[in-house]
Amino acid sequence: MTTSWLVTGAHGLLGQDVLAELAGDPDAVVTGLGRDQLDITDPAAARAAVAGHGVVVNCAAWTDVDGAERSESAATAVNGTGVRHLARACADSGALLLHISTDYVLPGDSRRPYPEDAPTGPVNAYGRSKLAGERAVVELLPRVGYIVRTAWLYGAHGPNFVTTMLELAARRETLDVVADQHGQPTWSRALARQLAALGRAALAGRAPAGIYHGTAAGHTTWCGLARETFRLSGLDAERIRPVGSDKFPRPATRPAFGVLGHGNWLRAGLAPLPRWDDQLTAALKTPAFAALAAAARTDSGRLTT
Repeated sequence: MTTSWLVTGAHGLLGQDVLAELAGDPDAVVTGLGRDQLDITDPAAARAAVAGHGVVVNCAAWTDVDGAERSESAATAVNGTGVRHLARACADSGALLLHISTDYVLPGDSRRPYPEDAPTGPVNAYGRSKLAGERAVVELLPRVGYIVRTAWLYGAHGPNFVTTMLELAARRETLDVVADQHGQPTWSRALARQLAALGRAALAGRAPAGIYHGTAAGHTTWCGLARETFRLSGLDAERIRPVGSDKFPRPATRPAFGVLGHGNWLRAGLAPLPRWDDQLTAALKTPAFAALAAAARTDSGRLTT
């Protein structure tokens, strides 16, 4: 049976991978709308966009964490009120909503992975804005609202940490990278596959509504991620030097421990995402990352000659 899918934020890092993933599904008719085509803070526009679709994947978001600290009301307009408009439109039309959220809704002071039902407690404005969106989905779509929290996302279609490390490898002999924040680096292509699978399971009535943690298994630090990126790219991992967060003061506080548990995937009959290092290995073999790594190796050689 054919189902119409709407992907918002379709021009972003995750949105482009979701579109690519759904393009291979013969039972999916897909519409992708970027920020220039759909302003989710406009309730009438959100209602018109959602009409006629069976599944909405909301990748639209304010993602500037430090910018949110300076303009919390603007961030909340997108991440909170805009999500409420989409959820209301889905409630009115009968569509399922898969909404992308973040580990930043949690306090980050644990030492064990946070389960899906852990108490929230954001430590910055971005987290508060995203929590407002989660609450709107729970309130308006208790039976067909799916909140998928992700973290440390990287991919081929937008700025991200892995790309930055490979670009800097070509220009600097050593890099200082934070080693006291723990998280789960997650490849956007792997998350896109998981979202498509969750949507299909939801349509089939196999996946209960609620919160799912769309992050890689295992965890590391930013320093660990940088070193593994270098190692897998044929670069000297010892060029990465561990430092504390105090070396890079930022307007927004970052959670020290953003590691999430994945128990709810089993309820939907789906396996959680693979380990972070396995995802990274696969990602770095794709053409976009392989080209960056090759350039980094070439330019790194010039740094030492």
